[in-house]
Amino acid sequence: MPSINSPLGARPSRFRRERVLVVGCGDVGLRAAGQLRGRVKLIALTSSTDRLPLLRQAGITPILGDLDQPASLRRLSGLATRVLHLAPPARVEEGARWWRDARSLALARSLRLRSLPSAFVYGSTSGVYGDCGGARIPETRALRPDTPRAHRRVDAERTARWLGRAGIAVRILRIPGIYAPDREGGTPRERLRKGTPVLRSEDDVYTNHIHADDLARICVAALWRGGPQRVFHASDDSELKMGDYVDLAARLYGLPLPPRIARVEAQAQLPLSLLSFMGESRRLDNARLKRELRVRLRYPTVAAGLRSAG
Repeated sequence: MPSINSPLGARPSRFRRERVLVVGCGDVGLRAAGQLRGRVKLIALTSSTDRLPLLRQAGITPILGDLDQPASLRRLSGLATRVLHLAPPARVEEGARWWRDARSLALARSLRLRSLPSAFVYGSTSGVYGDCGGARIPETRALRPDTPRAHRRVDAERTARWLGRAGIAVRILRIPGIYAPDREGGTPRERLRKGTPVLRSEDDVYTNHIHADDLARICVAALWRGGPQRVFHASDDSELKMGDYVDLAARLYGLPLPPRIARVEAQAQLPLSLLSFMGESRRLDNARLKRELRVRLRYPTVAAGLRSAG
């Protein structure tokens, strides 16, 4: 391919190395960067000067900028050949445009100012489907978001597709609950110690999971593999209801099983943040992930992942 048509452009050889920009370089972003270190030039957007030493220590070149300040993102244009976008939408108060993800739009506009990256991977959420009544669902399932957070993710997916129409290979990862023994709050251990109840089986919901290390590997694979404008379920093989997942963790940790309560009792006892996850039930089909991204899960079940702590 002639250099003028290459996403790397007609640049000196020292600039022809692939450059991967990570936006939202938290736990999963750092894990993905660790897999790419030494293979590509790593860049991360951060709005915090406190994170600069951590990013540099991880072999990442930090760029100061704020997704909530679009003017600060102009320096990202033409900077990267591939982009991994893991930043969540901002919380929006009621009465504002609560369904919009202004952060993703600001990022997309900055990327379109100059030469486009060849690939853009967006980390969305499985919450965009809403409640599916426990059904096993493919990526073609109609989106019916039930929460403001999920509506904003749907809007971010629209923005990603807008980038795709400009010629960028966009891949959207719909991500369920992320866990890992070495991730802050990444297991039910504290919940078990507090004795937080779970729903009785007849009221319980199916939940989906992915180990943080496997998610990082999926992110890296999607930067290079998969068709353009393609959606993937970034989920493992587990088919567990939420209470069974917590029971499994209790047995592995040698802790008491959580009490089981009816849904009506849960609505009176549990915080809204937890109740929101108890109102949606679905099982994600991950066949496309394995077939097209060719990802072999290191932790195909949560039992394997929770045991990985040793």
